[in-house]
Amino acid sequence: MPPKPSLPNYPWAKFVLSPDTIIPHRVPFALTRRFQQICNTVLAGVLAGEEVTVPLAYHALALIDDFPGIEQHRLAVLMGTDRTNVGQVVDNLEAKGLVERRVSGVDRRARHLYATARATELRDRMRPKVLAAQATVLAPLAPEEREVLIDLLTRVVEGNEMQARPGAGRRAPRKKMSLAAGEE
Repeated sequence: MPPKPSLPNYPWAKFVLSPDTIIPHRVPFALTRRFQQICNTVLAGVLAGEEVTVPLAYHALALIDDFPGIEQHRLAVLMGTDRTNVGQVVDNLEAKGLVERRVSGVDRRARHLYATARATELRDRMRPKVLAAQATVLAPLAPEEREVLIDLLTRVVEGNEMQARPGAGRRAPRKKMSLAAGEE
């Protein structure tokens, strides 16, 4: 099938309707979803059999290792996820002996996070494997194109910071029905 013409204001949007491609919609939403899927699949493969097997947990561990003493709420912001999910991830990392929580001396409600020596050792061992996996994902691009892609993605994400909030686009939770007085 011939491609559908793009709209005049959006010449970059292409719709290639063909059974021979996994990318029929050459638009940011569809492409970034597939790219994220590929990245998570590859990273999960690298993490298989390790102490940290979930990409989100590895991301948290990397941030905690790179920013010793980061507060848990700031970790949630940097990860682009809600505080409840980050709390669960940190709980699991702490249970494995990879992260320590320390109460803030300034705000007793705040928790500062630190990677343990074992976590730093794990990360040092995993870093070359993770970087090699990222290079494999980017292998279809020339080396200079890889840097351009990273620069462009960074600009797009930073330029849309107000849209980068956890839970955006999800359905609102259903309200629980209350029981009428006297009913059980």
